[in-house]
Amino acid sequence: MHPAFSVIFLTTLIGAGQGLFLALYTGQLYSVFKVLPVQDSAHFYALGSLLAVLLLLAGLLSSFFHLGHPERAWRSAACWRTSWLSREVIVLPAFTGAVAVYGLIHYLGWNPVLYTFRETFEIDLSLIIGAGASLLGFTLFLCTGMIYACIKQLQEWATPLTVVNYTLLGSASGFLLATAFAAWEGSELTDFFGGWAILMTVVAFITRTASLIRNARIKHKTSLETAIGIRHARIEQKAQGFMCGSFNTREYFHGAPQHIFSLIKWSFLVLVFPVPLVLVSVGLSTHALSLLIAAFLVQYSGLLLERWFFFAQSNHPQNLYYQTVG
Repeated sequence: MHPAFSVIFLTTLIGAGQGLFLALYTGQLYSVFKVLPVQDSAHFYALGSLLAVLLLLAGLLSSFFHLGHPERAWRSAACWRTSWLSREVIVLPAFTGAVAVYGLIHYLGWNPVLYTFRETFEIDLSLIIGAGASLLGFTLFLCTGMIYACIKQLQEWATPLTVVNYTLLGSASGFLLATAFAAWEGSELTDFFGGWAILMTVVAFITRTASLIRNARIKHKTSLETAIGIRHARIEQKAQGFMCGSFNTREYFHGAPQHIFSLIKWSFLVLVFPVPLVLVSVGLSTHALSLLIAAFLVQYSGLLLERWFFFAQSNHPQNLYYQTVG
């Protein structure tokens, strides 16, 4: 498939935004149970939520470049009963709005205690709004991943690992950003976010590697034999009938030489996993803010390559016909 940069930026930006908010809410939840210190609402949760909203809006803006008629974008939400894309179009603004409300509650300090459990644990309004936003965040990961995982004819995508990797990679980048943000704010949650970022990056490495191994071993259900219904041991395509390009040859082939394709794969494997792990580990031990910021930037640049590879690796059955010019 031909990777569209608007979709690459959309999925990586909203993934980081989702992960950042989940990190903030996890930190607040731990503080309710007295495991972590309570943070200053206006300067930490409000500012962190604003950063998450900006990432989500940037992703949403990027998606408009993928539309031939952006003024008709609202129509894409009409098929929510059958389309995961339509569900994503609904959930993304709902999640963004919930995060904005969560941050506004902290900024304004309008955070009444709604329930006290055993006179120790206080459940306030921001926790309720945050729980709803977290549910929407995980739903958004599911919708985004299922847009690709539900396409059965693209065997490289049609696996639960697609949803798992979207969730883990987005969460890992978000927690890495939360680590740098907490260090910038001088928060005591820096080590907490950093530990989760390391764990998620390691688990994401395992699941992403598993998907690469799976895809390398795929036996495609379609072939030249099945395409034309002739059972013969050897069928070779000589020509497709015309030699010019078309929509099919532009949109279903990535067009990169094999050595570039391999270089991108190994580059994202290095940039997304080992380099950020080293940077964040050293950054946490030495309290070096620059290393924590660099860890997020390096991982995000690697995620751009990872997402390009994800789209380019899928092989559409129609390419059997266009392979001589694709």
